[in-house]
Amino acid sequence: MKAAVWYKKRDIRIVDIAEPEVPKKGEVKIQVEWCGICGSDLHEYIAGPIFIPVDAPHPLTGKIAPITLGHEFSGTVIEVGEGVKNVKIGERVAPDPAQVCWECYWCKRMEYNVCEKFSCIGLSRNGGFANFVNVPAYGIHKIPDTMTFEQAALVEPIAVGMHAVRRAPVMEGNNVVVVGAGPIGIATLQCARVAGASQVIVLEIAKGRKEFAEKFGATTVIDPSKCDAVKEVFKLTDGIGADVTFECVGSQKTLILAVQTARRRGIAVIVGVFERPSEFMLSDVVSTEREIKGSYAYNGEFAPVIKMINDGRLDANTMITKKIKLDDIVEKGFKELINNKDENIKIIVSPK
Repeated sequence: MKAAVWYKKRDIRIVDIAEPEVPKKGEVKIQVEWCGICGSDLHEYIAGPIFIPVDAPHPLTGKIAPITLGHEFSGTVIEVGEGVKNVKIGERVAPDPAQVCWECYWCKRMEYNVCEKFSCIGLSRNGGFANFVNVPAYGIHKIPDTMTFEQAALVEPIAVGMHAVRRAPVMEGNNVVVVGAGPIGIATLQCARVAGASQVIVLEIAKGRKEFAEKFGATTVIDPSKCDAVKEVFKLTDGIGADVTFECVGSQKTLILAVQTARRRGIAVIVGVFERPSEFMLSDVVSTEREIKGSYAYNGEFAPVIKMINDGRLDANTMITKKIKLDDIVEKGFKELINNKDENIKIIVSPK
């Protein structure tokens, strides 16, 4: 079968690999319908390896590069391994790609996203940019008949935004700042609105993405390249600052914006993937008693996100800006996202 395989930085190849074998005990085999290109995939292409194991096999999966990418996917269960009871052949699903040990301190507390041996399908074992993929059954989530496979492919990135909003947490009536209007920023914007935020102020410099932020319900969109964004946020919040801010880019400049736009004793949630070390004045945190929280992946958000997409509270369809075939994933996928960021939020890929 064809697959999009990561070999090294700037080296993703469409190659023929063996179709996954009969799923092992506790696993299922999925025929992939759609798989989204994630910001994490893009980071691996531009600056990797970040999460992909290259020097030694992953401690949980035993896998090492080259790795088939793709962790935002939907499809149909076509085989089930021994002992699988929660899903049947023929059911339509959106898998949580987290693979964890279930033995460490954090897994026993059901905080599986910070498992000591955390693994992600498509980063530390073969993923969804292929016709078929085997995944642990415990991560399977069925999707309703009224949900399309395209919508289901966006459950994963929207769950990242939902987890970030819960990490804060955003309370009804809060003033919120979202730094960056890429896929995760848009997901976080939507989830903050659903949580009852009174204002969601988005900071973004790209023209197209500013328009997307407005379309998805941002109360105000500020371009930090054209004004003092911190002052503008404080003006919009009666001189107080935002209750909660979200850094959804992964750069030093946006990290500083997320901290400085938060009010005294406010919360800055860091969601972006950072390719290099960052620094900022910790006095901005100490003297104001601001809190900084990390937010990684998701922990139980798939089910509510599926429900909210299906009932219309969250909009997955409008986030999809392009649909492409697997053969075109580098030129029309990765390079398109690099060269035409303005025009794209989410590109999804069909392996068929």
